[in-house]
Amino acid sequence: MNEERKRLWRSARRILAVRLDNLGDVLMTTPALVALRRSLPEARITLLASPAGAALRPHLPVVDEVIEFRAPWVKHEGGDEAPGLAEARLLERLAAERFDAAIIFTVCTQSALPAALMCRLAGIGLRLAYARENPYRLLTDWVVDRDTPRAGGRHEVRRQLDLLRSVGFEASETSLQFACRPQDNVSLLEKLAGSGANLERSYIVVHPGASAPSRRYPAVRFGEAAARVARETGSQLIVVAGPSEAAQADEVVQGARGTAACLTGALSLGELAALIGHARLVLCNNSAPAHLAAALGTPVVVPYALTNAQHTPWRVPSRVLYREVPCRDCLKSVCPEGHHACLLGVSSEQVAAAALELLVVDRPAPAVAPLAAAGALPRLAVDGLGVAPLQGESA
Repeated sequence: MNEERKRLWRSARRILAVRLDNLGDVLMTTPALVALRRSLPEARITLLASPAGAALRPHLPVVDEVIEFRAPWVKHEGGDEAPGLAEARLLERLAAERFDAAIIFTVCTQSALPAALMCRLAGIGLRLAYARENPYRLLTDWVVDRDTPRAGGRHEVRRQLDLLRSVGFEASETSLQFACRPQDNVSLLEKLAGSGANLERSYIVVHPGASAPSRRYPAVRFGEAAARVARETGSQLIVVAGPSEAAQADEVVQGARGTAACLTGALSLGELAALIGHARLVLCNNSAPAHLAAALGTPVVVPYALTNAQHTPWRVPSRVLYREVPCRDCLKSVCPEGHHACLLGVSSEQVAAAALELLVVDRPAPAVAPLAAAGALPRLAVDGLGVAPLQGESA
């Protein structure tokens, strides 16, 4: 990029950052948002996000405002409005805000062009995104998208940092960002006390949920693994799940033989983060809690479905476990082969062993009460079991 283009971007003062998919995707974009803020400290930054991503609003001080929008070109749960109504409202809002620039963040399997068209119609003069096909004038700054959802590709965090670098914005800090609030710690303590958790003991967190069935490790195996870790470390188990995941939470408790406290559907996002941030360890699927753990520096073990290799935990002590399969990188929400071998090939004993290995070098075990207060790792193979991040940067 020539200096004139960089000068134009440096002169922008009202910036729209577009990230329309899941909460975890927004978390993996926070290093890019920090780089944007540090490059343009006087700018007003607005995040356009899905309802799930917009839930981060109280925990992202790096942005000034969040606009919520359920984009019809991105997969979401729930119904759809009459065609054109939500888009018309958004277009009116964007035009009224008089943005100077828009940066559209997407994974490599998404198209940025619907959002680019909305931004052009809203009169936003600078529009940056990845695209595979020639966008012509939909984008003023086009970065050719050569990423593929295959092992060895760029991590999602690095992908978005590189997008900013293309217009001259460099990152000096690349950690995921999540701001915890004191009131969430206080309310979490009340809920933990009501759940039967012992506030004098350290704990590990088990979260068995994931939005896609293909990414869900058997919940009973999570319970079996967690029970062994608890026995060998003296920590207690706390199971957390969303309102629609009660059955999976019950299976974890069953696998742990009733030794876990359970908080199904009880926690806000801030309380979940407080719980994860003070845990010794998190056991979860490739889902938002894995990225919360990365943002908060909590070690995490993830039985990792081989649907997409770019979303491993970023720069946090972690173990990513999977069974190598020929159908990997399928991008499917439901296992197309029906065998789910990439996850079912990982035993609860292997999950427990990975957790105990992490805890050997873990920070000292805190009690619950104190709540008041980048290079690729090689992929290892042990009897066909993949261990450690598929790619990307980890601590």
